[in-house]
Amino acid sequence: MPREFSRTLRVSELIRRELSDIISTRLNDPRVSLVSITAVEVSKDMKHAKVFITQLGDDCRALEALSHASRYLRRELSSRLTMKVSPSLSFAYDHSVERGMALSKLIEEANKR
Repeated sequence: MPREFSRTLRVSELIRRELSDIISTRLNDPRVSLVSITAVEVSKDMKHAKVFITQLGDDCRALEALSHASRYLRRELSSRLTMKVSPSLSFAYDHSVERGMALSKLIEEANKR
């Protein structure tokens, strides 16, 4: 019987939840105050994780701050996870929310016509 979710998907979700908690409670950087983690992609060997974020407002300094704090975040994450190797973290801005809002706006305009 095949599993519904692969191990990488489960680890991705666990990392997303734990990083969200660490960033909101332990990271004292005002540049990352309104950051949401939308997704995490973990490599097959579990050594690398790409974290996708969105931020309320137009402040683009959150990526810089998170990249700077990636070693700290990795250390905090490794203390919470029971994995042999804690994945290295890289951060990227998730543009899907902006694209979704733009598409919604286009659909609304089309319906008004």
